[in-house]
Amino acid sequence: MTGDKDDLSSTTPSLDTTNPLYMHPSESAGTMLVPVVLDGTSYRSWRRGVLGALSVKNKVGFITRKCKKPDSNHATFEQWERCDDIVTSWILNSLSKDLVDSLQYVNNAKEL
Repeated sequence: MTGDKDDLSSTTPSLDTTNPLYMHPSESAGTMLVPVVLDGTSYRSWRRGVLGALSVKNKVGFITRKCKKPDSNHATFEQWERCDDIVTSWILNSLSKDLVDSLQYVNNAKEL
């Protein structure tokens, strides 16, 4: 491992808490990132809250493309997919029902 937090080449990212692929046991798909629900009128507050929450969890790279999707045969591919699914769920959980309905079929967190 090169020491770069965005390097996904580690064979044990689940043990390295600085790796974006690390998932704390308390992190789940039902987690609410922010108390502000994006409903079309609260974008600035929502964006600031979501970026801050993702930063604290070391997951901003999933929406900025710093944490790139590895090839499907790479050792970390499945772990990357799980993390991306969690980030996608967190973002969807912070949207109003109307927005969620229109975004249900996005493929990854970056598309949101």
